[in-house]
Amino acid sequence: MVFGAVMLAGPAFALQLITATEAALPPDHALGAERGISRGPSVMIVSPQPGAGTIKSPLALKIKFISHGDTTVDVNSVLVTYMRVPAVDLTQRIKPDISAGGIDVEDAEVPPGTHTLRVNVTDSGGHANSTDFTFSVSQ
Repeated sequence: MVFGAVMLAGPAFALQLITATEAALPPDHALGAERGISRGPSVMIVSPQPGAGTIKSPLALKIKFISHGDTTVDVNSVLVTYMRVPAVDLTQRIKPDISAGGIDVEDAEVPPGTHTLRVNVTDSGGHANSTDFTFSVSQ
């Protein structure tokens, strides 16, 4: 298991979301294999904005969870995975930034390259959903 480190980035501390060693792992080419129809909570990527092009690190990682019906998001069910071979579980690194409303990391350090994360979430009714998203970080 890999644990994150806190790095100094300017006047505030940034969370080392993905290490250079993890970024060097081969991409997982089985992306999208777990998708299906679900009544689970919606996962909306706020930042990095989808289609924003190449961004700089540190970056804001903001994801909104939207539960449906009379359910609430089970915070303990949230799983954030860096899609590499082998996959890297990032959940413990951002655990303090996870709430029933989503994920809010102000300064996430990510090395240059293209990165895909998968966010899995389950609601209080046992309904699950997952979303993959890809972003690119400049040198």
